Amino acid sequence: MTLKGLYFEEMEIGAQFKHELTRTVTEMDNVLFTSLTMNVAPLHLDAEYAKTLPYGQRLVNSLYTVGLIGGMTVPGLVFGTSLGNLGYTLIEFPNPVFHGDTLRAETTILDKRESKSDPTRGIVWFEHRGYNQRDEVVCLCKRTGMIMRRPPAEG
Repeated sequence: MTLKGLYFEEMEIGAQFKHELTRTVTEMDNVLFTSLTMNVAPLHLDAEYAKTLPYGQRLVNSLYTVGLIGGMTVPGLVFGTSLGNLGYTLIEFPNPVFHGDTLRAETTILDKRESKSDPTRGIVWFEHRGYNQRDEVVCLCKRTGMIMRRPPAEG
């Protein structure tokens, strides 16, 4: 069985990865956010202000943005070799996300360390940034993850 993704040894500190896909924030995101958070209704901008915006009236709550950006992190970077999320050390929302915004994500490897307790894994510090179509940062997350080391060659 071949696992897709980079192993701990292949992750270079300072390496940047751009997701090849973008994600448009849809009305369904508003519905899902409302359902998941038990809010009565999605957030709205002031109607007069909203008329001046080309990218939609509804505002997606920033906490939901973490899920959108987290779901867009580079598949080849962690899928298949990730052993779990050890937690976020920073979550910031410099700009709001609006209904109709097109988001893209980038990931930088900030640091990595050998695991002292398990020689089959390593610990990696990531920074995820989400941008909208206006190149504004809408989400900045720093997280720590547990990543598999390359298994020994068979034979």
